[in-house]
Amino acid sequence: MAGNIELLGSVLAAAKVENRAALVGYLPAGFPTVDDGVRAITAMLDGGCDVVEVGLPHSDPVLDGPVIQTADDIALRGGIKIADVLRTVKEAHEITGAPVLCMTYWNPVDAYGPERFAADLAAAGGAGCILPDLPVEESEAWCKAAEQHGLATVFVVAPSSRDERLAKITAAGSGFVYAASLMGVTGTRESVGNEAQDLVRRTRAVTSLPVCVGLGVSNAVQAAEVAAFADGVIVGSAFVKRLLDAPDLEMGLAAVRALAGELAEGVRKRG
Repeated sequence: MAGNIELLGSVLAAAKVENRAALVGYLPAGFPTVDDGVRAITAMLDGGCDVVEVGLPHSDPVLDGPVIQTADDIALRGGIKIADVLRTVKEAHEITGAPVLCMTYWNPVDAYGPERFAADLAAAGGAGCILPDLPVEESEAWCKAAEQHGLATVFVVAPSSRDERLAKITAAGSGFVYAASLMGVTGTRESVGNEAQDLVRRTRAVTSLPVCVGLGVSNAVQAAEVAAFADGVIVGSAFVKRLLDAPDLEMGLAAVRALAGELAEGVRKRG
């Protein structure tokens, strides 16, 4: 069964036709439970997200800030397995019809088997995989498996990436490019800063792939600011925080849906 890289491409292209940035949401699988996580992701998509990234919880994250680490810890203590992550992708896509990617560090994929992971993610209806810590020089086996199974391979670029490095990373990737708006771990920020805009400009100079910006966006004003220069706005910690702060699940789901709606308005204002 082929994955949904073409669906991802069509959704990003449709946003461009509408002269707006796409809204990409993130939540780790298994948070607060596997079933409730599916409900939360569905709420994000119902609220206005175009694309969703399902995180594979990791015990030793290098990119995730304290909010996502807390959610990962809850999922890990709940016994989350790769099969649960794949089920989350499958059910979220089946319920909404939206493109759903998996965001994961490389170790779990390597241990599971890259070819097997690509096949199972595609069978679940996944659109691709975001691999923030996989060096492009070591990605050939994964990229080949992903391409064979109709999956996007999304690499992360950072403000520290030199132009020649950007060209090498983007040439190996597909789907879109994940531009980290600033150096450091994930988490909401008071401002997104100018580094992101410069990074998007430099990335676009070497690739025709859409460039989506993540790390730091938490409200509609920031979403509009980023949407003015990026093809997509990625939001994760702000959604996780809404669930963590809610007194109960139903209020958490309502808060997640409402935030998606606010952000969806923001990406349509474009600054």
